[in-house]
Amino acid sequence: MSLTNPNVPKLIQCLRSYTPQIFVRDLLAGITVGLVALPLAMAFGIASGVTPQAGLYTAIVAGFIISALGGSRTQIGGPTGAFVVIVAGIVLRFGMSGLAMVTVMAGLILLIMGVTGLGSAVRFIPRPVIIGFTNGIAVLIASTQIKDFFGLHTGAVPSEFLPRMKMLAASAGTFNLSTLLVGLGTLATLLFFPRITKRVPASIVALLVFTFLSVVLHLHVETIGTRFGGIPRGLPPFAFPDFHSEHIIPLIPMAFTVAMLAAVESLLSAVVADSMTGDRHNPNVELIAQGIANLTSPLFGGIPATGAIARTATNIRSGARSPVSGNIHAVTLLVILLIAAPLVSYIPLAALAAVLFVVAYNMSEWREVRIILQLSFADIAVWLVTIALTVFADLTVAVGVGLALAALLYIHRISETTTVSYVTDEYIRDGLQHNLQGRIIPSYVTLLRIHGPFLFGTTEKLVEETADLSKFEPVVILRLRNMTAIDATGIYAIERFADRLRASGRTMILCGAMQQPSNLLKRSNFIKHLGEENIMPNIQAALERAEELKKVYDMRM
Repeated sequence: MSLTNPNVPKLIQCLRSYTPQIFVRDLLAGITVGLVALPLAMAFGIASGVTPQAGLYTAIVAGFIISALGGSRTQIGGPTGAFVVIVAGIVLRFGMSGLAMVTVMAGLILLIMGVTGLGSAVRFIPRPVIIGFTNGIAVLIASTQIKDFFGLHTGAVPSEFLPRMKMLAASAGTFNLSTLLVGLGTLATLLFFPRITKRVPASIVALLVFTFLSVVLHLHVETIGTRFGGIPRGLPPFAFPDFHSEHIIPLIPMAFTVAMLAAVESLLSAVVADSMTGDRHNPNVELIAQGIANLTSPLFGGIPATGAIARTATNIRSGARSPVSGNIHAVTLLVILLIAAPLVSYIPLAALAAVLFVVAYNMSEWREVRIILQLSFADIAVWLVTIALTVFADLTVAVGVGLALAALLYIHRISETTTVSYVTDEYIRDGLQHNLQGRIIPSYVTLLRIHGPFLFGTTEKLVEETADLSKFEPVVILRLRNMTAIDATGIYAIERFADRLRASGRTMILCGAMQQPSNLLKRSNFIKHLGEENIMPNIQAALERAEELKKVYDMRM
Protein backbone atom coordinates (compact mmCIF):
# COMPACT_ATOMS: atom_id res chain seq x y z
CA MET A 1 0.00 0.00 0.00
CA SER A 2 1.38 3.40 -0.96
CA LEU A 3 2.57 5.74 1.80
CA THR A 4 0.51 8.50 0.21
CA ASN A 5 -2.70 6.46 0.12
CA PRO A 6 -5.29 8.51 2.10
CA ASN A 7 -6.68 5.30 3.63
CA VAL A 8 -3.53 4.48 5.57
CA PRO A 9 -2.80 6.06 8.97
CA LYS A 10 -1.33 9.56 8.91
CA LEU A 11 1.73 8.32 10.82
CA ILE A 12 2.68 6.06 7.91
CA GLN A 13 2.07 8.87 5.40
CA CYS A 14 4.29 11.22 7.42
CA LEU A 15 7.21 8.77 7.36
CA ARG A 16 7.75 9.61 3.69
CA SER A 17 9.11 13.06 4.49
CA TYR A 18 10.08 12.73 8.15
CA THR A 19 13.30 14.48 9.18
CA PRO A 20 15.33 14.99 12.37
CA GLN A 21 14.16 18.62 12.46
CA ILE A 22 10.51 17.50 12.49
CA PHE A 23 11.31 14.99 15.24
CA VAL A 24 12.72 17.74 17.48
CA ARG A 25 9.52 19.75 17.08
CA ASP A 26 7.39 16.67 17.72
CA LEU A 27 9.47 15.82 20.79
CA LEU A 28 8.99 19.24 22.40
CA ALA A 29 5.29 19.30 21.52
CA GLY A 30 4.75 15.76 22.79
CA ILE A 31 6.38 16.45 26.16
CA THR A 32 4.41 19.69 26.53
CA VAL A 33 1.04 18.12 25.77
CA GLY A 34 1.94 15.15 27.97
CA LEU A 35 2.39 17.49 30.93
CA VAL A 36 -0.91 19.20 30.08
CA ALA A 37 -2.65 15.80 29.87
CA LEU A 38 -1.36 14.60 33.26
CA PRO A 39 -3.79 16.50 35.52
CA LEU A 40 -6.61 16.21 32.99
CA ALA A 41 -6.34 12.43 32.71
CA MET A 42 -6.41 12.01 36.50
CA ALA A 43 -9.23 14.52 36.91
CA PHE A 44 -11.37 12.81 34.26
CA GLY A 45 -10.74 9.47 35.93
CA ILE A 46 -11.87 10.76 39.33
CA ALA A 47 -14.89 12.63 37.91
CA SER A 48 -15.94 9.47 36.04
CA GLY A 49 -16.24 7.53 39.30
CA VAL A 50 -13.10 5.46 38.74
CA THR A 51 -9.51 5.84 39.94
CA PRO A 52 -7.08 8.55 38.76
CA GLN A 53 -4.77 5.88 37.37
CA ALA A 54 -7.60 4.63 35.12
CA GLY A 55 -7.54 8.04 33.44
CA LEU A 56 -3.76 7.86 33.08
CA TYR A 57 -3.87 4.34 31.66
CA THR A 58 -6.43 5.51 29.09
CA ALA A 59 -4.30 8.49 28.04
CA ILE A 60 -1.23 6.26 27.67
CA VAL A 61 -2.72 3.24 25.88
CA ALA A 62 -5.55 4.80 23.88
CA GLY A 63 -3.58 8.00 23.27
CA PHE A 64 -0.71 6.03 21.72
CA ILE A 65 -3.02 3.94 19.50
CA ILE A 66 -5.05 6.93 18.27
CA SER A 67 -1.89 8.77 17.22
CA ALA A 68 -0.31 5.66 15.66
CA LEU A 69 -3.34 4.52 13.65
CA GLY A 70 -5.48 7.67 13.26
CA GLY A 71 -6.40 9.72 10.24
CA SER A 72 -5.33 13.09 11.68
CA ARG A 73 -1.78 14.44 11.69
CA THR A 74 -1.93 16.12 15.12
CA GLN A 75 -4.89 14.56 16.98
CA ILE A 76 -4.33 13.79 20.68
CA GLY A 77 -6.53 11.08 22.16
CA GLY A 78 -7.46 10.15 25.71
CA PRO A 79 -10.22 10.49 28.29
CA THR A 80 -12.39 13.59 27.88
CA GLY A 81 -15.20 15.43 29.59
CA ALA A 82 -17.76 14.12 27.11
CA PHE A 83 -17.74 10.71 28.82
CA VAL A 84 -17.62 11.78 32.46
CA VAL A 85 -21.36 11.72 33.15
CA ILE A 86 -22.26 8.55 31.28
CA VAL A 87 -19.20 6.64 32.59
CA ALA A 88 -20.04 7.59 36.16
CA GLY A 89 -23.61 6.36 35.64
CA ILE A 90 -22.44 3.05 34.16
CA VAL A 91 -19.98 2.42 37.00
CA LEU A 92 -22.67 3.20 39.57
CA ARG A 93 -25.17 0.74 38.04
CA PHE A 94 -23.01 -1.99 36.51
CA GLY A 95 -19.55 -1.61 38.08
CA MET A 96 -16.20 -1.69 36.29
CA SER A 97 -17.11 -4.87 34.38
CA GLY A 98 -20.12 -3.07 32.89
CA LEU A 99 -17.95 -0.11 31.93
CA ALA A 100 -15.47 -2.44 30.24
CA MET A 101 -18.30 -4.04 28.24
CA VAL A 102 -19.66 -0.66 27.16
CA THR A 103 -16.20 0.52 26.10
CA VAL A 104 -15.57 -2.65 24.06
CA MET A 105 -19.01 -2.48 22.40
CA ALA A 106 -18.49 1.20 21.62
CA GLY A 107 -15.10 0.31 20.13
CA LEU A 108 -16.75 -2.27 17.85
CA ILE A 109 -19.38 0.26 16.74
CA LEU A 110 -16.68 2.84 15.95
CA LEU A 111 -14.68 0.22 14.07
CA ILE A 112 -17.73 -0.72 11.97
CA MET A 113 -18.45 2.97 11.28
CA GLY A 114 -14.91 3.49 10.04
CA VAL A 115 -14.66 0.31 7.96
CA THR A 116 -18.03 0.84 6.27
CA GLY A 117 -17.34 4.51 5.51
CA LEU A 118 -19.90 5.87 7.94
CA GLY A 119 -17.35 8.26 9.44
CA SER A 120 -18.73 11.04 7.28
CA ALA A 121 -22.25 10.41 8.65
CA VAL A 122 -21.36 12.26 11.86
CA ARG A 123 -21.76 15.52 9.94
CA PHE A 124 -25.52 14.92 9.94
CA ILE A 125 -25.67 16.11 13.56
CA PRO A 126 -26.60 19.83 13.44
CA ARG A 127 -24.72 22.48 15.37
CA PRO A 128 -27.53 23.33 17.88
CA VAL A 129 -27.57 19.67 18.98
CA ILE A 130 -23.78 19.55 19.36
CA ILE A 131 -23.71 22.84 21.27
CA GLY A 132 -26.58 21.59 23.46
CA PHE A 133 -24.64 18.42 24.30
CA THR A 134 -21.46 20.29 25.21
CA ASN A 135 -23.31 22.95 27.24
CA GLY A 136 -25.19 20.29 29.19
CA ILE A 137 -22.12 18.12 29.78
CA ALA A 138 -20.18 21.19 30.98
CA VAL A 139 -22.89 21.95 33.57
CA LEU A 140 -22.83 18.35 34.79
CA ILE A 141 -19.04 18.20 35.04
CA ALA A 142 -18.92 21.43 37.04
CA SER A 143 -21.67 20.20 39.37
CA THR A 144 -19.74 17.00 40.16
CA GLN A 145 -16.69 19.00 41.29
CA ILE A 146 -18.38 21.32 43.80
CA LYS A 147 -17.96 18.83 46.67
CA ASP A 148 -14.19 18.48 46.22
CA PHE A 149 -13.64 22.18 45.44
CA PHE A 150 -15.27 23.28 48.72
CA GLY A 151 -14.31 20.23 50.76
CA LEU A 152 -17.94 19.53 51.70
CA HIS A 153 -18.79 16.72 54.12
CA THR A 154 -21.61 14.75 52.50
CA GLY A 155 -22.78 11.21 52.08
CA ALA A 156 -22.84 9.49 48.71
CA VAL A 157 -23.54 12.18 46.13
CA PRO A 158 -26.54 11.33 43.88
CA SER A 159 -25.90 10.82 40.18
CA GLU A 160 -28.99 12.85 39.17
CA PHE A 161 -28.48 16.60 38.79
CA LEU A 162 -31.33 18.01 40.93
CA PRO A 163 -30.86 15.65 43.93
CA ARG A 164 -27.10 16.31 43.72
CA MET A 165 -27.58 20.08 43.83
CA LYS A 166 -30.05 19.79 46.73
CA MET A 167 -27.58 17.71 48.75
CA LEU A 168 -24.69 20.09 48.02
CA ALA A 169 -26.81 23.11 48.99
CA ALA A 170 -27.84 21.40 52.24
CA SER A 171 -24.15 20.68 53.03
CA ALA A 172 -22.88 24.17 52.20
CA GLY A 173 -22.10 24.89 55.86
CA THR A 174 -19.63 21.98 56.06
CA PHE A 175 -17.04 23.50 53.73
CA ASN A 176 -13.33 23.24 54.59
CA LEU A 177 -11.54 26.61 54.48
CA SER A 178 -8.14 25.11 53.62
CA THR A 179 -9.66 23.10 50.77
CA LEU A 180 -11.49 26.14 49.44
CA LEU A 181 -8.32 28.26 49.50
CA VAL A 182 -6.39 25.58 47.61
CA GLY A 183 -9.19 25.39 45.04
CA LEU A 184 -9.41 29.16 44.63
CA GLY A 185 -5.63 29.51 44.41
CA THR A 186 -5.44 26.81 41.74
CA LEU A 187 -8.29 28.42 39.81
CA ALA A 188 -6.62 31.84 39.93
CA THR A 189 -3.34 30.35 38.69
CA LEU A 190 -5.09 28.57 35.81
CA LEU A 191 -6.80 31.80 34.75
CA PHE A 192 -3.98 34.32 35.15
CA PHE A 193 -0.70 32.41 34.63
CA PRO A 194 -1.22 32.10 30.83
CA ARG A 195 -1.16 35.92 30.68
CA ILE A 196 2.43 35.77 31.94
CA THR A 197 3.59 32.95 29.65
CA LYS A 198 2.02 30.17 27.64
CA ARG A 199 5.21 28.22 27.24
CA VAL A 200 4.74 26.44 30.57
CA PRO A 201 1.38 24.67 31.11
CA ALA A 202 -0.60 26.59 33.75
CA SER A 203 -2.15 23.37 35.08
CA ILE A 204 1.26 21.90 35.91
CA VAL A 205 2.37 25.12 37.63
CA ALA A 206 -0.85 25.24 39.66
CA LEU A 207 -0.61 21.60 40.74
CA LEU A 208 3.07 21.89 41.70
CA VAL A 209 2.58 25.09 43.69
CA PHE A 210 -0.49 24.06 45.63
CA THR A 211 0.61 20.47 46.18
CA PHE A 212 3.86 21.85 47.63
CA LEU A 213 2.01 24.36 49.83
CA SER A 214 -0.46 21.78 51.12
CA VAL A 215 2.43 19.48 52.14
CA VAL A 216 4.70 22.16 53.63
CA LEU A 217 1.89 23.91 55.52
CA HIS A 218 0.33 20.58 56.61
CA LEU A 219 -3.06 21.64 55.29
CA HIS A 220 -5.96 19.34 56.13
CA VAL A 221 -7.13 18.75 52.56
CA GLU A 222 -8.19 15.56 50.83
CA THR A 223 -5.63 14.29 48.29
CA ILE A 224 -5.35 11.53 45.74
CA GLY A 225 -3.48 9.53 48.36
CA THR A 226 -6.05 9.92 51.15
CA ARG A 227 -8.98 8.95 48.93
CA PHE A 228 -7.47 6.43 46.52
CA GLY A 229 -4.35 5.28 48.34
CA GLY A 230 -2.08 6.85 45.73
CA ILE A 231 -1.25 5.74 42.19
CA PRO A 232 0.63 2.44 41.74
CA ARG A 233 4.00 2.75 40.06
CA GLY A 234 4.55 0.56 37.00
CA LEU A 235 3.18 -0.30 33.60
CA PRO A 236 -0.58 -0.29 33.04
CA PRO A 237 -1.69 -3.79 34.15
CA PHE A 238 -2.95 -6.13 31.43
CA ALA A 239 -6.00 -8.23 32.31
CA PHE A 240 -9.16 -9.46 30.61
CA PRO A 241 -12.20 -7.82 32.25
CA ASP A 242 -15.03 -9.91 33.69
CA PHE A 243 -17.90 -9.79 31.23
CA HIS A 244 -21.45 -10.65 32.27
CA SER A 245 -23.61 -11.70 29.34
CA GLU A 246 -26.82 -10.65 31.07
CA HIS A 247 -25.62 -7.03 30.92
CA ILE A 248 -25.18 -6.91 27.14
CA ILE A 249 -28.77 -5.98 26.20
CA PRO A 250 -29.26 -3.21 28.82
CA LEU A 251 -25.82 -1.76 27.99
CA ILE A 252 -26.35 -1.52 24.20
CA PRO A 253 -28.00 1.96 24.31
CA MET A 254 -25.13 3.25 26.48
CA ALA A 255 -22.58 1.74 24.08
CA PHE A 256 -24.21 3.55 21.15
CA THR A 257 -24.17 6.80 23.13
CA VAL A 258 -20.47 6.40 23.98
CA ALA A 259 -19.69 5.55 20.34
CA MET A 260 -21.65 8.54 19.05
CA LEU A 261 -19.99 10.92 21.52
CA ALA A 262 -16.56 9.51 20.66
CA ALA A 263 -17.21 9.88 16.93
CA VAL A 264 -18.55 13.42 17.23
CA GLU A 265 -15.82 14.71 19.53
CA SER A 266 -12.95 13.01 17.70
CA LEU A 267 -14.06 14.29 14.29
CA LEU A 268 -14.78 17.78 15.64
CA SER A 269 -11.30 17.79 17.14
CA ALA A 270 -9.83 16.64 13.83
CA VAL A 271 -11.68 19.44 12.00
CA VAL A 272 -10.27 21.99 14.48
CA ALA A 273 -6.80 20.55 13.88
CA ASP A 274 -7.27 20.84 10.12
CA SER A 275 -8.27 24.50 10.43
CA MET A 276 -5.15 25.21 12.49
CA THR A 277 -2.67 23.31 10.31
CA GLY A 278 -4.17 23.41 6.81
CA ASP A 279 -4.08 19.60 6.71
CA ARG A 280 -7.06 17.33 5.96
CA HIS A 281 -7.96 14.32 8.09
CA ASN A 282 -9.53 11.05 6.96
CA PRO A 283 -12.67 10.55 9.10
CA ASN A 284 -12.98 6.81 8.45
CA VAL A 285 -9.35 6.04 9.28
CA GLU A 286 -9.77 8.18 12.41
CA LEU A 287 -12.83 6.21 13.54
CA ILE A 288 -11.04 2.90 12.94
CA ALA A 289 -8.25 4.11 15.25
CA GLN A 290 -10.81 5.28 17.82
CA GLY A 291 -12.46 1.86 17.65
CA ILE A 292 -9.21 -0.05 18.16
CA ALA A 293 -8.26 2.28 21.02
CA ASN A 294 -11.55 1.68 22.82
CA LEU A 295 -11.30 -2.08 22.26
CA THR A 296 -7.84 -2.04 23.83
CA SER A 297 -8.29 0.46 26.67
CA PRO A 298 -10.33 -1.85 29.00
CA LEU A 299 -7.62 -4.53 28.75
CA PHE A 300 -5.31 -2.13 30.61
CA GLY A 301 -7.81 -0.83 33.15
CA GLY A 302 -8.79 2.16 31.03
CA ILE A 303 -12.05 3.93 30.23
CA PRO A 304 -13.55 5.25 26.94
CA ALA A 305 -11.32 7.55 24.89
CA THR A 306 -11.69 9.95 22.01
CA GLY A 307 -9.94 12.90 20.40
CA ALA A 308 -9.39 15.78 22.82
CA ILE A 309 -9.86 19.23 21.30
CA ALA A 310 -7.95 21.25 23.95
CA ARG A 311 -4.97 18.87 24.02
CA THR A 312 -4.93 18.68 20.22
CA ALA A 313 -4.84 22.49 20.00
CA THR A 314 -2.03 22.58 22.60
CA ASN A 315 -0.13 20.00 20.57
CA ILE A 316 -0.37 22.13 17.41
CA ARG A 317 0.53 25.39 19.17
CA SER A 318 3.57 23.63 20.67
CA GLY A 319 4.91 22.92 17.18
CA ALA A 320 3.73 19.37 16.40
CA ARG A 321 4.16 18.29 12.81
CA SER A 322 3.18 14.61 12.81
CA PRO A 323 1.45 11.90 14.90
CA VAL A 324 4.81 11.15 16.49
CA SER A 325 4.11 14.00 18.93
CA GLY A 326 1.00 12.13 20.10
CA ASN A 327 3.06 8.98 20.66
CA ILE A 328 5.60 11.01 22.65
CA HIS A 329 2.75 12.49 24.72
CA ALA A 330 1.74 8.93 25.71
CA VAL A 331 5.35 7.94 26.46
CA THR A 332 5.78 11.08 28.60
CA LEU A 333 2.81 10.05 30.74
CA LEU A 334 4.21 6.51 30.99
CA VAL A 335 7.58 7.82 32.20
CA ILE A 336 5.83 9.93 34.85
CA LEU A 337 3.84 6.87 35.91
CA LEU A 338 7.01 4.78 36.23
CA ILE A 339 9.14 7.40 38.03
CA ALA A 340 6.96 9.93 39.83
CA ALA A 341 3.78 7.98 40.68
CA PRO A 342 4.32 8.21 44.49
CA LEU A 343 4.52 12.03 44.31
CA VAL A 344 1.18 12.25 42.52
CA SER A 345 -0.59 10.96 45.65
CA TYR A 346 0.01 14.35 47.35
CA ILE A 347 -2.06 16.32 44.78
CA PRO A 348 -5.11 17.91 46.46
CA LEU A 349 -8.47 16.93 44.99
CA ALA A 350 -9.53 20.59 45.22
CA ALA A 351 -6.78 21.46 42.73
CA LEU A 352 -8.03 18.84 40.28
CA ALA A 353 -11.59 20.15 40.79
CA ALA A 354 -10.39 23.61 39.79
CA VAL A 355 -8.79 22.13 36.66
CA LEU A 356 -12.12 20.54 35.76
CA PHE A 357 -13.99 23.81 36.35
CA VAL A 358 -11.79 25.42 33.69
CA VAL A 359 -12.23 22.41 31.40
CA ALA A 360 -16.01 22.61 31.79
CA TYR A 361 -16.01 26.31 30.92
CA ASN A 362 -13.76 25.83 27.90
CA MET A 363 -15.74 22.89 26.50
CA SER A 364 -19.10 24.58 27.05
CA GLU A 365 -18.71 26.86 24.00
CA TRP A 366 -20.83 29.54 25.70
CA ARG A 367 -19.74 32.01 23.04
CA GLU A 368 -21.79 29.96 20.59
CA VAL A 369 -24.91 30.41 22.74
CA ARG A 370 -25.25 34.05 21.72
CA ILE A 371 -25.20 32.98 18.08
CA ILE A 372 -27.78 30.22 18.66
CA LEU A 373 -30.10 32.69 20.40
CA GLN A 374 -30.09 34.89 17.29
CA LEU A 375 -31.23 32.08 15.00
CA SER A 376 -34.71 30.74 14.31
CA PHE A 377 -37.10 29.58 17.02
CA ALA A 378 -36.68 25.98 15.80
CA ASP A 379 -32.88 26.11 16.26
CA ILE A 380 -33.27 27.58 19.75
CA ALA A 381 -35.86 24.95 20.69
CA VAL A 382 -33.59 22.07 19.57
CA TRP A 383 -30.69 23.56 21.56
CA LEU A 384 -32.77 24.05 24.72
CA VAL A 385 -34.31 20.57 24.58
CA THR A 386 -30.87 18.99 24.10
CA ILE A 387 -29.43 20.88 27.08
CA ALA A 388 -32.41 20.07 29.30
CA LEU A 389 -32.33 16.35 28.48
CA THR A 390 -28.56 16.18 28.94
CA VAL A 391 -28.73 17.79 32.38
CA PHE A 392 -32.01 16.49 33.77
CA ALA A 393 -32.41 13.14 32.00
CA ASP A 394 -29.30 11.41 30.62
CA LEU A 395 -27.09 11.49 27.55
CA THR A 396 -28.65 8.40 25.99
CA VAL A 397 -32.05 10.11 25.90
CA ALA A 398 -30.52 13.44 24.87
CA VAL A 399 -28.70 11.88 21.91
CA GLY A 400 -31.81 10.06 20.67
CA VAL A 401 -34.21 12.98 21.06
CA GLY A 402 -31.67 15.49 19.72
CA LEU A 403 -31.20 13.47 16.54
CA ALA A 404 -34.95 13.01 16.16
CA LEU A 405 -35.54 16.76 16.49
CA ALA A 406 -32.72 17.40 14.03
CA ALA A 407 -34.39 15.10 11.49
CA LEU A 408 -37.74 16.86 11.92
CA LEU A 409 -36.05 20.24 11.59
CA TYR A 410 -34.31 19.07 8.42
CA ILE A 411 -37.61 17.95 6.91
CA HIS A 412 -39.21 21.28 7.88
CA ARG A 413 -36.40 23.28 6.29
CA ILE A 414 -36.51 21.24 3.10
CA SER A 415 -40.26 21.74 2.87
CA GLU A 416 -39.74 25.51 3.09
CA THR A 417 -37.59 25.46 -0.03
CA THR A 418 -40.54 24.50 -2.25
CA THR A 419 -42.46 27.51 -3.59
CA VAL A 420 -45.22 28.06 -6.12
CA SER A 421 -45.63 31.57 -7.57
CA TYR A 422 -46.53 33.54 -10.67
CA VAL A 423 -43.83 34.62 -13.09
CA THR A 424 -44.30 38.37 -13.48
CA ASP A 425 -42.50 41.11 -15.38
CA GLU A 426 -41.03 42.29 -12.09
CA TYR A 427 -39.67 38.81 -11.39
CA ILE A 428 -37.98 38.76 -14.80
CA ARG A 429 -36.47 42.24 -14.31
CA ASP A 430 -35.13 41.30 -10.85
CA GLY A 431 -33.62 38.14 -12.27
CA LEU A 432 -31.53 40.08 -14.81
CA GLN A 433 -29.34 41.49 -12.01
CA HIS A 434 -28.51 37.94 -10.89
CA ASN A 435 -27.95 36.53 -14.37
CA LEU A 436 -24.39 35.46 -15.22
CA GLN A 437 -25.00 35.31 -18.94
CA GLY A 438 -22.89 37.87 -20.78
CA ARG A 439 -20.92 38.90 -17.69
CA ILE A 440 -17.13 38.80 -17.68
CA ILE A 441 -15.58 37.51 -14.44
CA PRO A 442 -12.34 39.48 -13.83
CA SER A 443 -9.07 37.60 -13.43
CA TYR A 444 -8.75 38.72 -9.81
CA VAL A 445 -12.08 37.10 -8.84
CA THR A 446 -12.95 33.48 -8.04
CA LEU A 447 -16.69 32.80 -8.26
CA LEU A 448 -18.25 30.01 -6.21
CA ARG A 449 -21.92 29.09 -5.91
CA ILE A 450 -23.99 27.01 -3.50
CA HIS A 451 -26.94 25.28 -5.13
CA GLY A 452 -29.79 23.89 -3.01
CA PRO A 453 -30.29 23.83 0.77
CA PHE A 454 -27.06 24.37 2.74
CA LEU A 455 -27.96 22.54 5.97
CA PHE A 456 -26.17 20.17 8.35
CA GLY A 457 -25.07 17.13 6.37
CA THR A 458 -24.20 19.17 3.28
CA THR A 459 -21.67 21.69 4.64
CA GLU A 460 -18.75 19.30 4.16
CA LYS A 461 -19.06 19.89 0.42
CA LEU A 462 -17.87 23.47 0.91
CA VAL A 463 -14.88 22.23 2.91
CA GLU A 464 -13.98 19.69 0.21
CA GLU A 465 -14.29 22.19 -2.64
CA THR A 466 -12.19 24.85 -0.89
CA ALA A 467 -9.50 22.63 0.65
CA ASP A 468 -6.73 24.19 -1.47
CA LEU A 469 -6.89 27.99 -1.18
CA SER A 470 -3.81 28.50 -3.35
CA LYS A 471 -5.98 28.28 -6.49
CA PHE A 472 -8.23 31.13 -5.31
CA GLU A 473 -7.88 34.73 -6.48
CA PRO A 474 -7.64 37.72 -4.05
CA VAL A 475 -11.43 38.25 -4.15
CA VAL A 476 -13.79 35.29 -3.73
CA ILE A 477 -17.49 35.82 -4.52
CA LEU A 478 -19.81 33.25 -2.98
CA ARG A 479 -23.05 33.33 -4.99
CA LEU A 480 -26.12 32.29 -2.97
CA ARG A 481 -28.79 32.94 -5.60
CA ASN A 482 -29.67 29.22 -5.78
CA MET A 483 -29.13 28.42 -2.10
CA THR A 484 -32.69 27.79 -0.94
CA ALA A 485 -32.14 27.39 2.83
CA ILE A 486 -29.47 27.57 5.51
CA ASP A 487 -29.17 26.65 9.18
CA ALA A 488 -26.74 27.22 12.06
CA THR A 489 -24.34 24.56 10.74
CA GLY A 490 -24.35 26.18 7.31
CA ILE A 491 -23.69 29.65 8.75
CA TYR A 492 -20.83 28.24 10.82
CA ALA A 493 -19.30 26.59 7.73
CA ILE A 494 -19.39 29.84 5.73
CA GLU A 495 -17.92 31.75 8.69
CA ARG A 496 -15.01 29.31 8.89
CA PHE A 497 -14.45 29.60 5.14
CA ALA A 498 -14.40 33.41 5.44
CA ASP A 499 -11.88 33.13 8.30
CA ARG A 500 -9.62 30.90 6.21
CA LEU A 501 -9.78 33.33 3.30
CA ARG A 502 -9.02 36.30 5.53
CA ALA A 503 -6.07 34.47 7.10
CA SER A 504 -4.69 33.85 3.59
CA GLY A 505 -5.01 37.55 2.65
CA ARG A 506 -8.17 37.14 0.56
CA THR A 507 -11.63 38.71 0.89
CA MET A 508 -14.99 37.01 0.53
CA ILE A 509 -18.14 38.66 -0.87
CA LEU A 510 -21.59 37.12 -0.53
CA CYS A 511 -24.29 37.92 -3.05
CA GLY A 512 -27.84 37.04 -4.04
CA ALA A 513 -29.09 35.40 -0.84
CA MET A 514 -32.77 34.44 -1.00
CA GLN A 515 -35.32 35.28 1.70
CA GLN A 516 -34.79 32.48 4.27
CA PRO A 517 -30.96 32.52 4.11
CA SER A 518 -30.93 36.33 4.06
CA ASN A 519 -33.17 36.60 7.14
CA LEU A 520 -31.16 34.05 9.12
CA LEU A 521 -27.83 35.64 8.17
CA LYS A 522 -29.11 39.02 9.36
CA ARG A 523 -30.30 37.58 12.68
CA SER A 524 -26.94 35.96 13.43
CA ASN A 525 -23.59 37.66 14.00
CA PHE A 526 -22.60 36.73 10.49
CA ILE A 527 -22.90 40.23 8.98
CA LYS A 528 -20.59 41.68 11.64
CA HIS A 529 -18.29 38.72 11.13
CA LEU A 530 -17.92 39.31 7.39
CA GLY A 531 -18.61 43.04 7.14
CA GLU A 532 -21.86 44.53 5.83
CA GLU A 533 -19.98 46.11 2.94
CA ASN A 534 -19.17 42.59 1.64
CA ILE A 535 -22.78 41.35 1.48
CA MET A 536 -24.39 42.28 -1.83
CA PRO A 537 -27.91 41.81 -3.21
CA ASN A 538 -26.83 40.43 -6.60
CA ILE A 539 -23.86 39.43 -8.76
CA GLN A 540 -23.70 42.84 -10.46
CA ALA A 541 -23.20 44.63 -7.13
CA ALA A 542 -20.72 41.95 -6.03
CA LEU A 543 -18.54 42.49 -9.09
CA GLU A 544 -18.59 46.26 -8.47
CA ARG A 545 -17.49 45.66 -4.87
CA ALA A 546 -14.74 43.33 -6.13
CA GLU A 547 -13.47 46.12 -8.38
CA GLU A 548 -13.27 48.44 -5.33
CA LEU A 549 -11.28 45.81 -3.43
CA LYS A 550 -8.94 45.36 -6.39
CA LYS A 551 -8.09 49.08 -6.27
CA VAL A 552 -7.31 48.77 -2.56
CA TYR A 553 -5.05 45.75 -3.23
CA ASP A 554 -3.26 47.66 -6.02
CA MET A 555 -2.60 50.62 -3.70
CA ARG A 556 -1.00 48.31 -1.13
CA MET A 557 1.33 46.78 -3.71
